[in-house]
Amino acid sequence: MLIGELAAQAGTTTRALRYYEEQGLLESDRTTAGYRLYEPGAVRRVRNIRELLSCGLTVEDVKSLLAYLDADLPEVLSYSPLWGEKEGGGGKKGGERGGGGRKLYKARGKPPPPRA
Repeated sequence: MLIGELAAQAGTTTRALRYYEEQGLLESDRTTAGYRLYEPGAVRRVRNIRELLSCGLTVEDVKSLLAYLDADLPEVLSYSPLWGEKEGGGGKKGGERGGGGRKLYKARGKPPPPRA
């Protein structure tokens, strides 16, 4: 499918798709005329990218999840303490994430699992 078709089906813009490709989150082939061609599975990938970004993850965070972007997120991405507060520490320090896992559950309308 062409870039405009993918943008329409995934609910985003062609500009965003070009950005995702530039960042290494999305791949395309090219026609002989140079138009981008995407596989049908790119729709799910783009929707997952958008959902993760909307939950507060950075592009770098999403890059670390590339292997999982072509599947349904709730099945492959569950709450991770890495994205929450450190035990006994509270607050964000160093490379800690800001609760993206819990935000994903909230965005999906499901309660997150209890913290260990």
